[in-house]
Amino acid sequence: MEKIASELLVERLADWGVDTVFGLPGDGINGLTEGFRRHADRIRFVLVHHEEAAAFMATGYAKSTRRLGVCFATSGPGAIHLLNGLYDAKLDHVPVLAITGMQGPSLLGTGYQQEVHLERLFDDVAEYNAMVHVPVHIPTLVDKAVRTALARRGVSHITFPVDIQQAAADADPWEIGAPARTPATAATYLPAPGVPRAEDLTRAAEVLNAGGKVVMLVGAGALGAREEVLAVAETLGSPIVKTLSGKAVVPDDHPLTTGGVGLLGTLPTEKAMDDSDTLFMVGTNFPFTKFLPEPDVRTVQ
Repeated sequence: MEKIASELLVERLADWGVDTVFGLPGDGINGLTEGFRRHADRIRFVLVHHEEAAAFMATGYAKSTRRLGVCFATSGPGAIHLLNGLYDAKLDHVPVLAITGMQGPSLLGTGYQQEVHLERLFDDVAEYNAMVHVPVHIPTLVDKAVRTALARRGVSHITFPVDIQQAAADADPWEIGAPARTPATAATYLPAPGVPRAEDLTRAAEVLNAGGKVVMLVGAGALGAREEVLAVAETLGSPIVKTLSGKAVVPDDHPLTTGGVGLLGTLPTEKAMDDSDTLFMVGTNFPFTKFLPEPDVRTVQ
């Protein structure tokens, strides 16, 4: 059986450690679906009933596992349906890769069935946004898409024309009009250490030490740092308020937490916020400002 270009994409995703994808087959993505079928031993395909669900499931997967979520959809309306879930990933800063099918590039501008310029459509939601032109470039595009999603904690998008999905994996790029081959990089991503400057740490410590009633507000960025969060809260004598996405940072029954904040928040949280003179925000940019303390409250983020 001849190896098809879609298998290059599936194999590269597996190299990156992807073990689950969410999607719905369609005429514009059948080549990729066949690629997943041929490599079902490496990547599990979860069938959904609507493309929007695929995007939300990939986003939920990324939130709960802290790994890359992957979803795919067919051309036109299928791709459009992904957007709602992808904006959830964008606004909650989790890494998701969306793969969409489309008509062959030679048909762009002809009004062919379900023709939508997907690169334009995904330009706002995606940190990385590209179209496959020749099979030989697929590993490179996957590397850039995955690495960008992980580094920027956001959405990457690759649109995959249906004719290229089913092309021979070793198709000569010269025959398709691409005169160069790009080498793939290693399937790995090393996050930057993100160490703040010493003077910034000193200034932050001065603000927190001067506070009489410090409140900690923790979000998804603090997941995995429970012991550190508790140690700081105990040192400062501050209650821990949790955003919805940071709910798992500290158990709800821990004596230091007042619970959630916002529309689903608690009365103890509201009182703690109202009484505070210093706010310490950890791993969150909490946008619902009406639930934050008054503007004159000093803040470290």
